[in-house]
Amino acid sequence: MKVLGINALFHDPAAALVVDGVTVAAAEEERFSRRKHGHRPVPFAAWELPELAARWCLAEAGLEPTDLDAVTYSYDPDRARPADALGLHDPWDHLRQTYAREAPGFLATALPGLDPAVVRFVPHHVAHAASGALASPYDATDVLVLDGRGECASHLAGRYEGGALTVHASQDLPHSMGLLYEELTDHLGFLRSSDEFKVMAMASYGTPRFLPEIRDLVRTDGRGGFVTERVDWPSLAKRLAPGEEWTQDHADLAATVQLRLEEVLLELAGWLRGRTGGDRLTLAGGVALNCVANTRLYAESGYDDVWVQPAAGDAGTALGSALHVAAQEGDVLQPMPGADLGRGWSDEELETWLRTAQVPYERPADVAVEVAECLAADGVVAWFQGRSEFGPRALGHRSLLAHPGRAANLERLNDVKGREQFRPVAPMVRAEKAAEIFSRGPLPSPYMLFVHDVHPEWRDRIPAVVHVDGTARVQTVDAATEPLVARMLEAFEHRTGVPVVINTSLNTIGRPMVDDPRDALECFGSAPVTLLAIGPFVVRRRAL
Repeated sequence: MKVLGINALFHDPAAALVVDGVTVAAAEEERFSRRKHGHRPVPFAAWELPELAARWCLAEAGLEPTDLDAVTYSYDPDRARPADALGLHDPWDHLRQTYAREAPGFLATALPGLDPAVVRFVPHHVAHAASGALASPYDATDVLVLDGRGECASHLAGRYEGGALTVHASQDLPHSMGLLYEELTDHLGFLRSSDEFKVMAMASYGTPRFLPEIRDLVRTDGRGGFVTERVDWPSLAKRLAPGEEWTQDHADLAATVQLRLEEVLLELAGWLRGRTGGDRLTLAGGVALNCVANTRLYAESGYDDVWVQPAAGDAGTALGSALHVAAQEGDVLQPMPGADLGRGWSDEELETWLRTAQVPYERPADVAVEVAECLAADGVVAWFQGRSEFGPRALGHRSLLAHPGRAANLERLNDVKGREQFRPVAPMVRAEKAAEIFSRGPLPSPYMLFVHDVHPEWRDRIPAVVHVDGTARVQTVDAATEPLVARMLEAFEHRTGVPVVINTSLNTIGRPMVDDPRDALECFGSAPVTLLAIGPFVVRRRAL
């Protein structure tokens, strides 16, 4: 089976290609269009087809639209209730459902030669569940999906065995943990369906002093679901305008909602495990990008293993819907090979870009060693290597790197990226060294989707990556799958005694992560970065 998966309704439009059970390619449209999350000035404009991403996926595999056995769309309009019955008071819902029904025609226009009859609708939360469980290394696993919303629900709890899903519970709208967190994100002056991770970071600066009020309004129902009643946010902390300075009240409110989210997830996971007796759990949906909550599930849910797919948000439903249909049709599915499923360039192609840009460049004997020397001298490195990552985390392919032993590098990198100073940056560490420095979260942790406690004796040695609460969002690096990154880390440790490097995404505020060589050169040219490492080549910042 050749199956192209499409996400194109809420946000994060994306495409993914699965051929004979193998995930061949996956990419978000934002990496091509340069519109972060697919957002545009008007709400309905986010309902864009990932035309560029879909065409690239096909080209990567040498396929034409006529070669496809199925195109999957991660929303089933026949599952949706009438817009006025959802309880969300969303003025665009009737148009959203109409748009979804017309998707086969839109796709046939975007991909000339495609037969609209091969388009198949996959329920949104089934696509999420498949994106976790069917991409995971497990043959059998429980699965929890929580996000803002699907057709008419916001949650699914189930179990996969032999590629088949048994649903044990779901939660009807308007009750939604994802929408609750989105509302708080908006109340704190951030962009909903985009900036929820900022609320998670802010929560570490607060105490959950509003917990009694929020527990009364947000509670599980004992049947695998939950209730989210309306929160009067201004009665707890005043609404912030974008860019307005936050206060302790706002941090306390963020801490409260974050803690209540964790409590609800633990109760839901406990209920599911009681039904299935399972020992493994996979997570999906936008809420699964909350790495603090993920760690509590790992530590306290009773499951032996917790696995999260790196594109757990809506982009991942493109992959999930394709995997779901491939499994239905009898393909033997292979686990997700890694997050590096996007575009890549040969050394020759990269050198052509550099020559066209007319920038002076070098080809050192070993780019990993050259970068390690720059980092050891407290340089900031733009790292552009291999295929780009699928999902919101930079995992050693489109990264900004720096020395973690300089506390000032946190502020420095946030300034480079134009970010708020309360936001942390993450450590990258060789897998075999991780347990010496980090604890509590799962190890290895290749997708940066859990937080770990930093051992006290290391906090002063790597202060730039230690968050205010003593944790860090770790990415472990395995030399078998990431030999270049591992070699750079080893060379850095040889020079500094520290086996950790700061790793944050290669982008500046409001822009998607760098994806192609033009993006990399533009970012390097506009930001105070010391060195661009692009394939085997380096470009140095000219001295003024």
